[in-house]
Amino acid sequence: MVRIGVLGGTFDPVHNGHLVMAERARDELGLDRVILIPAGTPMSKADQPVTPPGHRLMMLRRAVEGREKLSVSVIELDRPGPSYTSDTLRGLCRRYGDEAEIYFILGSDSLAYLHSWYEPEVIISLCRLAVVPRPDFPIPADEELDRLLPGLAARVVRLKDPVGDYNATEIRELAGKRQPIDHLVPPAVADYIHTNYLYSGGTL
Repeated sequence: MVRIGVLGGTFDPVHNGHLVMAERARDELGLDRVILIPAGTPMSKADQPVTPPGHRLMMLRRAVEGREKLSVSVIELDRPGPSYTSDTLRGLCRRYGDEAEIYFILGSDSLAYLHSWYEPEVIISLCRLAVVPRPDFPIPADEELDRLLPGLAARVVRLKDPVGDYNATEIRELAGKRQPIDHLVPPAVADYIHTNYLYSGGTL
């Protein structure tokens, strides 16, 4: 049985918090690989400007270079229309079949809203949820999880160590002002952002 971690997101830009989440899940759960998947048309940001997918993909590829067992998939970028987690998990299950156990990695802040996502019942039927603690967002008790979504508690795997608070909006604003961001994103990503004048003016 292959154990696969999946970390989705807009990655605008990918930052150190994303990478810590991926590597924590990899190490604590003994995952064979972790796939980072940039969203094509993120539904949660339908009314906000998003950096073109080509740039987000290039930053993500630079970020995972040399990191053990981390890779990037374009499954959502290649699919037209909105990016739904349930559709992505269906695609991964078709690709890897019954020989793969999939762990969807998310922060405890996102877990609290999982019941409001598109097809949440499908999501928890297709994967386990590897939940990373986030500051000020304790993982709810099992009873509360099942009140939010029946059967949710049994699908949650609690990771031990919290991940610090990284704010993509602040990173974009700093980059737009040409201020240092090397402490927030991998150096190769910072170089790409500055070289391509991404987030100029802090408007994205």
